[in-house]
Amino acid sequence: MDKLLAMRSFVAIVDRGSLTAAATDLHRSLPTMVRTLAALEESLGTRLLRRTTRRMSLTAEGRVYLERCRSILGDIEEAEASVTRDQVEPRGQVRMTAPVLFGQMHVAPALSEFLNRFGEVQIELLLLDRVVNLVEEGIDLAIRIGHLADSTMVAVPVSQVRRVVCASPALLRTLGIPAHPSEMSEHPCVRFRGINPGDSWSFQDAGREISVKTRGNFTCNQAAAAAQACAEGLGFGMFLSYQVEPLVRAKRLEIVLADFELPSLPVSLVYPEARLVSTRLRVLLDWLKKTLSG
Repeated sequence: MDKLLAMRSFVAIVDRGSLTAAATDLHRSLPTMVRTLAALEESLGTRLLRRTTRRMSLTAEGRVYLERCRSILGDIEEAEASVTRDQVEPRGQVRMTAPVLFGQMHVAPALSEFLNRFGEVQIELLLLDRVVNLVEEGIDLAIRIGHLADSTMVAVPVSQVRRVVCASPALLRTLGIPAHPSEMSEHPCVRFRGINPGDSWSFQDAGREISVKTRGNFTCNQAAAAAQACAEGLGFGMFLSYQVEPLVRAKRLEIVLADFELPSLPVSLVYPEARLVSTRLRVLLDWLKKTLSG
C-alpha cells in the first residue's frame, strides 16, 4: 500500500464529506477509495471513520490520525511549494465560511477581486451565522468574529469590530442622549438575539463589566431587521459595528455610550492546521489579510 496516497485519500474523504466526492477529487474510482480506506484502517489496526447510511464521522483515533496526516502532507506540500512558489499559479478549490452580513458586506467583494486576479481558483463561500466544525464539514477557511475557544485551530487576527449602542436621531431628540448605560433600563430597546441571547446588555464602567436589564416590544434574531427597526425609532439597539455601519453613514442611526463599550472583538481568519496550507489557500489568506484589515 502506498501510505502517502492512503493518507491523501483519508484526508480527502474527511474534507469532502464522502467517499464518492473524494474519489472524484482524486480522479479515482469509488471501489478503489473504499479498498484504500479499508487497507489503511487494517494496517493501523483501528477504525478511523464511523460510517452509516446517512453520515460519516471521525472516531477519536481518526481525529488524531487526521491531524498527523495533515501535518505530514503539509510538510511535503510546503517543501514542494518552496521551490515552485514563484512559478506556479494558484489553482483548485477553497471552501470557506463567514457570518452572513459580514460576508455580504466585506468578504464577497474581496473574493470577487481575488478571483478576477487568480482565475484558476474556485471558491465556495458559505454564509452562515453559526460556528462550523471545519474538519467535519470539509471547510478550508472560516472568518470568525469573537474570541476563539478551539485551540486546535490556527487563528490570524485581521481586524476588530466594536459592540455599539445606537438609536435614531428622532428618538434621541425625544428621549435625550443617555449619559450612562443604566438609563437603558428605562428606555425602549430593540433586542437583537445575535449579540445578546438574553434581555441584559453588558458594558464597561470604570474598568469593570456591568450588566443592564433592558425592555422593549421587539426582539429579532436578524441584524438587518433589528437595525432597521432602530432606524425607524422603535428603540435603542446593541449591534456589532459593521452591522449598522451603512445606517450610521446615512445618519439614520447615531452611536451613543461609546465610552462604556466593552473591548472590541477580533475578526480572525481560521483554518484547521498550520502546516497544511496549499498555495491557493496561502495566497487567499494573504489577500484577505490586506483587504479586511483596512
